[in-house]
Amino acid sequence: MNLKTSKVAPAADADPSAADHTAGAAAFELPKLPYATAALAPVISERTVSIHYTKHQKGYVDKLNALVAGTPLADLPLETLVAKCAGKPELVQIFNNAAQAWNHAFYWQSLSPAGGGSPPASLQSRLQESFGESDAFEKQLIASATKHFGSGWAWLVKDGTHLRILTTANAENPLTKGMTPLLTIDLWEHAYYLDYQNRREDHLKELLAKRINWAFAIDNLDKAP
Repeated sequence: MNLKTSKVAPAADADPSAADHTAGAAAFELPKLPYATAALAPVISERTVSIHYTKHQKGYVDKLNALVAGTPLADLPLETLVAKCAGKPELVQIFNNAAQAWNHAFYWQSLSPAGGGSPPASLQSRLQESFGESDAFEKQLIASATKHFGSGWAWLVKDGTHLRILTTANAENPLTKGMTPLLTIDLWEHAYYLDYQNRREDHLKELLAKRINWAFAIDNLDKAP
């Protein structure tokens, strides 16, 4: 998923400050939300989505642009930039902001106002092959994400021929591990604290029941090598 695009405005009801208005200056763009900021309520409130998008995600994109301005790194696709900077201490700031910019764009696509419920049959069969009984995947995802210490991400990934659950710390993501991400859930507190405080498990259960975007996972699985 490449954030090098033409100028893209944020969601119509989002804070106008979310858009980058410096013509021609930004190498990477803040992508438009795939729905209105209120569309995930009551599972995720409009206030949480707005702050998350216009402050946190925009902050990563802005910082990334400042870090790569005037360098050859500004010309790379975002996924290539993430891979190039991974594991290099001298590039850790660029990696953190590039990976977080990518992770957040992927996260919003992983959710849908009409999401949740049981996975479609085509995905359910693949999940059962990898995790066992029909609800084993969701139980394992909730358990792994709840136990994850500190900030990070929970992922459904394709690893070789199998699907698996992966949690990563801070900005880390499956792109640097040779895996194909299918879905992600943000485990940083800014993703849920205003609505759930310290009840991360309740947040996860609500997302899976009502907002997870199974169609996005299927599309990513269909496109996976």
